[in-house]
Amino acid sequence: METPFNDRGVSVTRNALSSAGQVFPLRDIVDVQVVTVQKNRVVPLTISVAGLIGAIVGGVLQSAPGIVCGVMLIVVGWLTWVSQDVTHRLMVKTADGEREALMSTDREFVARVGEAVHRAKAAAAAAAAAPKV
Repeated sequence: METPFNDRGVSVTRNALSSAGQVFPLRDIVDVQVVTVQKNRVVPLTISVAGLIGAIVGGVLQSAPGIVCGVMLIVVGWLTWVSQDVTHRLMVKTADGEREALMSTDREFVARVGEAVHRAKAAAAAAAAAPKV
């Protein structure tokens, strides 16, 4: 059996897409789509603003612990922002709905998996349409 795609624990054969312990039969796949999920801005911003308010209140009340806690929250908010990655997901659309098959920070890899699925589906359709001899 030929394996058109096998990389990083993801394989696409002429019968199925296998990723992260999930198996999607190609006959059930209607479409695949790469979706990019940006960094979450709300949580880091909320943490930093709360820290800024705490630091200001600590300064007004001349409270060293208030200033320190406020500055620490500002740093935690910044670290939360810096540590996030933009992720790319391969969404598989079936008759039952849409499910995430793969998530990675490497968009090129996710796009290659999606293209491999499209090629495998096209090859299966061509094989089904070919006259039996």
